[in-house]
Amino acid sequence: MKVLVTGGAGYIGSVTTRELINQGYEVVVFDSLLYGHRQALPKQANFVKADLLDRSSIYSALSKEKIEAVVHFAALALVGESVKEPLKYFRNNLAGGINLLESMKELGIGKIIFSSSAAVYGDPGRIPIGENDSKDPTNPYGDTKLMFEKFLKWCDAAYGIRSISLRYFNAAGADNENSLGEDHDPETHLIPLILKAALGQREKINIFGTDYNTPDGTCVRDYVHVKDLAAAHVMALKRLNEGGASSFYNLGSSKGYSVREVIDMCRKISRKNIKAVESPRRAGDPPKLVASSEKIKKELGFTFKHSDLEDIIADAWQWHSKHPDGYK
Repeated sequence: MKVLVTGGAGYIGSVTTRELINQGYEVVVFDSLLYGHRQALPKQANFVKADLLDRSSIYSALSKEKIEAVVHFAALALVGESVKEPLKYFRNNLAGGINLLESMKELGIGKIIFSSSAAVYGDPGRIPIGENDSKDPTNPYGDTKLMFEKFLKWCDAAYGIRSISLRYFNAAGADNENSLGEDHDPETHLIPLILKAALGQREKINIFGTDYNTPDGTCVRDYVHVKDLAAAHVMALKRLNEGGASSFYNLGSSKGYSVREVIDMCRKISRKNIKAVESPRRAGDPPKLVASSEKIKKELGFTFKHSDLEDIIADAWQWHSKHPDGYK
């Protein structure tokens, strides 16, 4: 089967591209390289440098390459920026997504795996969060993910385009076998920021809020290894290929770790004295976000093989130590 991976030069997209190739798929990567890295792509993948906002480019890539299914990662994903520039996010994540779906409809491509997010839930009413719990995003980024899931629902009903949306929590770790890791500019994720402090590239790490109703007063989050995320995308695609119906799944380890626990584990793995500074809360940070991943385990038989926090940070530290400047 020939698969188009949008955003396949990004962090999760590049690891998934490798996993698809390892599983015998032919892969075409469609990426603007606005945030992705050409160096992260394997020689086995054809590459199209283009933007989803250019409808002719996505139609051309799907048609010329005779694509049979799509794995859709391409999106702007900075929460803070989305609050300041909502129209930018609506244009990129939704208008670009519509270009993709319209092209799929016209070419009769009926399978898509969508990279969604736990941001669709907003501040949850209960922990762990189940797929059918209320959804009230607290930022435009989360809203674009939820809206696109709704687009997919109606496109299935109207055009028979089947989809699986994967709502993942905090992606982390690295694929060191293929030298793939997390390299964002700007970097906003906790684990790489801590490890940059361990490498001496940052003076300190800030702990935003120490008075939450959690065991140690700091925010609790659910971390999932990027290799588990990639495996889940491939398993979801297999389900659609077998005739499975459209669905949606959480992807999280179902374990919560506080900011202090993550910092302590980074100190243990790196053997560095990482300076942490207590700072005021950030607006909009929920105290605790932990997934229930029972649905994907039960329906797809998925197992999380790498998402223990120590394994995640050990893999991330190995990659950042070897690539202190990322892919540059």
